[in-house]
Amino acid sequence: MGFFENAFKNMPEEEKENFYRSVLMNMEGEYAAKKRIEYYRKEMKYMGNNVYIGCGVIIKNPQYITIHDNVYISDHCVLIATGEKGITLEEGVRLKYGVYLDGETPEGYIHIGKNVYIGTGCCLHGHKGLEIGDWCLLAQNITITPYSHKFDNPEMPIYTQGGYSRKITIGRDCYIGKNVCILYGADIGEGSVIGAGSVVVKGVPPFSVVVGNPAKVIRKRGFPVNKKK
Repeated sequence: MGFFENAFKNMPEEEKENFYRSVLMNMEGEYAAKKRIEYYRKEMKYMGNNVYIGCGVIIKNPQYITIHDNVYISDHCVLIATGEKGITLEEGVRLKYGVYLDGETPEGYIHIGKNVYIGTGCCLHGHKGLEIGDWCLLAQNITITPYSHKFDNPEMPIYTQGGYSRKITIGRDCYIGKNVCILYGADIGEGSVIGAGSVVVKGVPPFSVVVGNPAKVIRKRGFPVNKKK
């Protein structure tokens, strides 16, 4: 008898449900996917129709999570709700492989609007709230963190000095390129485009195109690019 076979044979009865749960939550295939939906439909605050939850997805505090119709959550995403405002995914949201959503604090929350696409490896936090408008497009490996550590006292560990936090809002129909970092205080206006690799440290007016570190507005959408003669 192998090690794990023997371990299962001697497993306490109260642990076997956790074992079966772990298998189905991490198992590929249509049957396991249906069972995940059945389970979370009873556990979540609300779940709509035609929802897909991939294998290896981690969901903490599902009682604070609302998922509307036609939402797709790919493999190995993480959703951590930390308070009653929790996490809301409106109709048509698509989370690609390994997206990480974390409310971070009891008052923190994340609200993602209709038909938003969030690319592979994005890491989004909601310390005082993160709201993303309808039809936004987020490429791969984007970080949004509405928190900034204090570090004025060199005799104290930075971790112990606290920080600043506020709600971040991203307006509807924004396009955020891959590897963008959006920091504390950087609201993004409706219809804006953030170039790949940009670090956004302050607010962006609506319909702006911004690039760089720190990100700067280079033009408005709908207007031609100024070319040097």
